[in-house]
Amino acid sequence: MYTTLLTELDKGTLVITVNRPDKMNALNKDVIQELGKVMDEVYGNDEIKTAIITGAGEKAFVAGADISEFVSLDYSQGTALAKAGQDGVFNKIENCPKPVIAAVNGFALGGGCELAMSCHFRVASANAKFGQPEVNLGLIPGYGGTQRLTQLVGKGKAMELMMTADMIGADEAKALGLVNHVVPLEELLAKAKEILQKIHTKAPVAISKVIACVNDAANCDPAGFGNEITRFGECFTTEDMKEGTSAFLEKRKPAFKGK
Repeated sequence: MYTTLLTELDKGTLVITVNRPDKMNALNKDVIQELGKVMDEVYGNDEIKTAIITGAGEKAFVAGADISEFVSLDYSQGTALAKAGQDGVFNKIENCPKPVIAAVNGFALGGGCELAMSCHFRVASANAKFGQPEVNLGLIPGYGGTQRLTQLVGKGKAMELMMTADMIGADEAKALGLVNHVVPLEELLAKAKEILQKIHTKAPVAISKVIACVNDAANCDPAGFGNEITRFGECFTTEDMKEGTSAFLEKRKPAFKGK
């Protein structure tokens, strides 16, 4: 089905693996196109409750973009490249109504760091490295990196990381709030799946509304508070809310249906 991705559905979680280990899983046109396609599958397939994005092998999550594709581009082509990636993949991941976690297993540089940051949160292996080294190429991040890195680590550190092109390790990334958990490499996927299995026990409609509201806050949307009020009210129209409150009062575990 895919030439650059591996997919496996495990207990409601679709594990999406960027599979170009000989190229350090670098993003090229094919990977971008297929990531967009697989996200359409996540959106549309009711069997998929959550997703994990990771990289093949033990060295790299995604070590950047395929720079050979950049060399001959002009202004309009460069603009189109960034827009196609943001609209077709990165914004699609960020705004997915189902939780998407990045399991960062090694280098997450340039477009790879941007891919990880577009996910709802990140779990990293101890050997993970993060960076936005685009200024080394006379470029800047083009897949949302300037915006999402600033949201996650703050203005000062984002400025420093993007202007120096420095890499940071997993522990520093956790201290900065770029990643939520750091675990040994062999435990990475299990940790991501463990978190998602816990999320699977919660009300799916409410989870989707949390994602939308938190994205409003991260994007400094002036309508954020009003949107929260509206979405809170919408929860009262769901079967899940009736089930959740009944289960609480009856001292039993809820059985949510996502309706």
